[in-house]
Amino acid sequence: MQTFMINKIKAVFVFISLLVVFEATAQQSVLIVYHSETGHTEQMAAAVAEGAATINGIEVILLSVKEVQENDLLEASAIIVGSPVHNANVSSEISAFIASWPYEEEPLKDKMGAAFVTAGGFSAGEEVVQLSILKSMLVFGMIVVGGPDWTQPFGASAITGEDPFEISETGLVDAQFLDKGRALGKRVAYLVNKLQ
Repeated sequence: MQTFMINKIKAVFVFISLLVVFEATAQQSVLIVYHSETGHTEQMAAAVAEGAATINGIEVILLSVKEVQENDLLEASAIIVGSPVHNANVSSEISAFIASWPYEEEPLKDKMGAAFVTAGGFSAGEEVVQLSILKSMLVFGMIVVGGPDWTQPFGASAITGEDPFEISETGLVDAQFLDKGRALGKRVAYLVNKLQ
C-alpha cells in the first residue's frame, strides 16, 4: 500500500513538472492591432512589430482592425493598439473594436497592453488618444505599459501633417517616430518575456 502511494505521488509530481515545463516553453505572443486610413498608422504598426520581433521567444502578430478575431485577443500575451487621431479621439473603428472585447469572466485580465497613434500636428490630441486606449485597457484589467523613457511615457506617437514632419510628398512617417514605435514594441515584448 505504501509503495502504491509513493508511486502515485511520483506520478502526480511528474505530471505537475510536465505542466510547468509546458507553461515555461509555451510561446508568448504580442498582438498588434491598428486602424489606418492613409497608411501612416500602418507604418507605425510595422515599426512596433519590428521592435517586438527583436526579442527572442516572442511571436509577433500584426493585424488590421478588420482582420482581428476575438481568439487573437484571447491567445495573445500582450495587445498593442494603434489609431489615427480623429478630433482628439480614437477612430470609430478602434472604438468599435475595443467595445467588442470580451468582458465576462475577465479573459483579458493581466495581459499587457500598450498604445500608439498618429496625429496631424503637435498638440492635436495624440497623448489624449493614447491615454484613452490605455484607460480602456485598465477597465479590462490589463497591465498597461508605456515607452522605454520619459520621451514616450504613454506609448509611441507620430506627427504627420505639420512642419517639419509634413509627409504629404514622401508618404513616409519620419524616422524618429518609427524609432519610437520600434522602442515601444521592443519594451512590451521584453516585459512579456521577463514577466511571463
